[in-house]
Amino acid sequence: MKMVLVSAVALIDVDGRVLLAQRPEGKTMAGLWEFPGGKVESGETPEAALIRELQEELGIDTWASCLAPLTFASHSYEDFHLLMPLYACRKWNGTPRAREGQTLAWVRAGDLKSYPMPEADKPLVPILRDWL
Repeated sequence: MKMVLVSAVALIDVDGRVLLAQRPEGKTMAGLWEFPGGKVESGETPEAALIRELQEELGIDTWASCLAPLTFASHSYEDFHLLMPLYACRKWNGTPRAREGQTLAWVRAGDLKSYPMPEADKPLVPILRDWL
């Protein structure tokens, strides 16, 4: 089975809310909510992938020193296995804006479970909720 490495981040604002992005129509798992991030390219670290993805998807800048490893997901889908480290980030430059057709929502940790998510993301919610 193919292994896919995806890096994700819980962007946490000054009010303790977490940013979720809804996958746009036309993409796999459209309509589901997820933590921002994306695939780690060949030769790239998970942190570098997040820095790149946050700039591309949300128009914000952050640094590896601001990405704190929090937990990870390991989940088998039908045609691939996903390994996804989740980082926490409280410091970035700019205001997150949807640049790829996604919908964004700032969500309180206790409300994360009410957003439909991909199977790999679901186990991350209680860990993040307990951490915040």
